[in-house]
Amino acid sequence: MSSARNPLFTASCLALVIISLTVVVKKWHFGLREKASGADAPHVDLTRDKLLQQLKERQEELLPFYITPPGQQLAGNSALFSNVDTRRNETPEGSTTSDIGCRELSGMTVVDFLGAGYTKTVLKVVLQQGTDVALKSVNEQGTDMMSCLEDFRDPQGCQELVSFKLRKEVVLLQRLQHPNIVKLRGQCQDSGLVGGIVAVLEQGTPVQMIQLLQSPWEERFRVCLGLVRLLHYLSHSPLGSVALLDFQPRQFVMMSGELKLTDLDDASVREPSCRTDSDCLLQFPLRNFTAACSANGLCEGLNEMRNLYNAYRYFFIYLLPHQAPTTLKPLVDQIMNTTGELKHSVNETLEAFEEVLHVFKSGLHLQNMPPSIIKEYAVVKEMRTAGNMDYRCWPSYEQQACVLSVHNALEAAHICSSHPQCTSFTLSSQKTWTGRLLASFRSGFSQLLPDVSSTVYMRSAKA
Repeated sequence: MSSARNPLFTASCLALVIISLTVVVKKWHFGLREKASGADAPHVDLTRDKLLQQLKERQEELLPFYITPPGQQLAGNSALFSNVDTRRNETPEGSTTSDIGCRELSGMTVVDFLGAGYTKTVLKVVLQQGTDVALKSVNEQGTDMMSCLEDFRDPQGCQELVSFKLRKEVVLLQRLQHPNIVKLRGQCQDSGLVGGIVAVLEQGTPVQMIQLLQSPWEERFRVCLGLVRLLHYLSHSPLGSVALLDFQPRQFVMMSGELKLTDLDDASVREPSCRTDSDCLLQFPLRNFTAACSANGLCEGLNEMRNLYNAYRYFFIYLLPHQAPTTLKPLVDQIMNTTGELKHSVNETLEAFEEVLHVFKSGLHLQNMPPSIIKEYAVVKEMRTAGNMDYRCWPSYEQQACVLSVHNALEAAHICSSHPQCTSFTLSSQKTWTGRLLASFRSGFSQLLPDVSSTVYMRSAKA
């Protein structure tokens, strides 16, 4: 029976989490009481109380992630969080998304260090069966842990306190499922095996903005489109409107050309409270925006506004306008203007992106291209070139050659004719994510070879 059909399931999950965390805190609390003695006892009691208060606040911070807003349903039919070993978590469709637990991690091999922050360390590991995954754990040498130890001088208590961010991320990854969010592959809490709680995620590569800037516009548009689709989902998620408070490129990874959110520990599912509109101020280094304070005392829509403007200033402004197809620039410029001024909602922004995608995939932006230009090329089917004399163009799918995506042979012919050094181009069966063909342009070749999946177009010599 699904959790949506059984209200007791949600309550039991919530109770289990609260009880588990409370037991941990109380166990640690009584341990401190036994240690506190002599002249230092008042100081230890004060320190203990401060740490207990912070642990209690972290428990309360997790509670909203287990409460489903009215009209929403819980995703899946498994426990939302396990203190020991999650063996299986199912999506609403019943597919397995989390099947790696403590047993699978016992034979893992660490192959690379992917990064570390204030709270967490990320490693690339290979499991015994050969699967590559990313392993997130508490950064024992991180700023959060060092600060806690300096304040409270209690390794066990600090381990519990610092690990709450990772616990929060595990819960959010179970609740929020979208193609542009990394999948939670599993989790484990075993002090002897992994030193505490770890999360097992899909393996991606960190976002490199310089590489993205050098990539074809089609690939950069794909990144921005995926980001808008993600923000649309976060605005209407099962938890309500979700804000990414630490919105930076480093919070994302790339997987097979798709942008995916991988860091959720600073996400918020609560719209800020307010009394007047002035309380709903959204401040950025160069711009400020204000939302309306609703009758129920919330800055409704502020989370969405924050996400959308951050997407504009960290991604759109760098990736979207540059080298956009000339006939698509009016649509792209409109997106840049409306997001830069927050004139449109995320719903309207997504509609604008989908319109650009439709026009680009369908070739509607090429309607005014003169069809006669293709007559300047001799066509040789089921052949490919060898001994190529390549030249570079930018942005190309290959660094040492000129390989571009085209809608059809007509667009390829138009490109070749605009390049003084181009004498021929080849179309093969290779396609991009939009279904467009990959065309290879060259200044010459030495011979033709049979290839049933390739067609060569040779430019006629000018008189």
